[in-house]
Amino acid sequence: MKKKWGRGNIFFLLVLMVALQMVFILVMRNSPSTNHEQGRHETERSSKRTSMLSWWTIVSMQRTSIVCDRSNEIYDWCFLNRPTILVPRRSTFFAMNMYTPTKMPPLTEKVRPYPRKWETIITSIKEISLSLTPIHTSCDVYHNSPALVFSTGGYTGNLFHDFNDGIIPLYVTINTLFHKDQDVVLVISDFKDWWNSKYETILPQFSKHPIINLDNQTMTHCFPRASVGLFSHGPMTIDPSMLPTSKTFLDFRSLLGAAYNKCNAAPVPPLVTGKPRLVFVTRAGTVGRVIRNQDSVLRTTKEEGFDVVVFSPNKFTYLCDVYKLINTSHAVFGVHGAALTHSLFLRPGAVLMQVVPLGNEWLAEKYFRNMAINGMKLEYMEYKVRAEESSLAEKYGNDHVIVRRAKEIASRNWTALDTVYLKGQDVRLDVERLRDFLKVGYVKAKRFMDDNG
Repeated sequence: MKKKWGRGNIFFLLVLMVALQMVFILVMRNSPSTNHEQGRHETERSSKRTSMLSWWTIVSMQRTSIVCDRSNEIYDWCFLNRPTILVPRRSTFFAMNMYTPTKMPPLTEKVRPYPRKWETIITSIKEISLSLTPIHTSCDVYHNSPALVFSTGGYTGNLFHDFNDGIIPLYVTINTLFHKDQDVVLVISDFKDWWNSKYETILPQFSKHPIINLDNQTMTHCFPRASVGLFSHGPMTIDPSMLPTSKTFLDFRSLLGAAYNKCNAAPVPPLVTGKPRLVFVTRAGTVGRVIRNQDSVLRTTKEEGFDVVVFSPNKFTYLCDVYKLINTSHAVFGVHGAALTHSLFLRPGAVLMQVVPLGNEWLAEKYFRNMAINGMKLEYMEYKVRAEESSLAEKYGNDHVIVRRAKEIASRNWTALDTVYLKGQDVRLDVERLRDFLKVGYVKAKRFMDDNG
């Protein structure tokens, strides 16, 4: 005898079918890409979600051989998820033992591995290819560790960009993809010998293997996998919520200390008993943002009780010496500019005093204020230059739009920011106004000195 279905049974069946369909949709939505086109266009994934994936999660989840994320505004990144052979003369990683059906064109992805993709300078960065095209080439050098490829081109040579576009993103990337053992081979394009020499002290903190200079290689190299490009969390930023290890900027600062505490540095001037040491960062020549009454400012700084050391860095300044000087100091003072990147060497709790010229407000906040307060946990102070202290007032007059609306113009027009407010402006600080500023800084620096030595 057949059992009849009542309305309740039919309703239950419909609900069950809808529920199963919803589960299926959710699974498909969150599952990894299963074809080349999905692997090529990862635009629906936020950069945060991608950055939180670990290397082995990617390996286990992705079914495609090449995975790319081009959704981030700062960087592009691609990952070749299979054994690969690097052919240097073609700047290409080819998948090994790859069979591609004749009806399907082999997938090739191209990346410029430098995290400033929105700027025109990205076109100067060497393009790296990842290809599933079958290749019949023997391997000259075998590596048991995956490759991580990035560029030292672009703005490299400017200390701020060295860290913001290179060293810090390298730290973020390794702690995202290789955080379990940091067993990775660094492959560098647009290689510069001076860069390697300048940062040779901290590079072993990222990899135990010799660096591969992609530009001068003649032999082929084989890797189990390859990652091309660096992750970035934003200007001078390390966001622990985006890292599987939850590491912070202070962990990065500890890495710098672990490296630079080992190197041989020149002796620093002995500390003066009872006086907090202030490192006075200078600017000179026609670079812009020079303090025209620097002698008066230095004299005032000393009168307010600081032990002042004048620091005039250049491209080839030995960072071991700088680290030893600043790490043993209690404050850094300087006009907004790349040289304030040396404040990375301050101990947490020390004082950073940034002089902010007209139109430099958003850069000063985005780069050094953010790093000092949220990253380094420094005592941050800001001296905002008034119109009468800027050379722009001498040139155009206090009532000129360039002076009156400097912040607005600079935030909307990069050319004006660069040529007028960065390179075309010097400052002459009001010494008496500065004196009040320094009194506050002295109290903070003295307190830090008394507590930390």
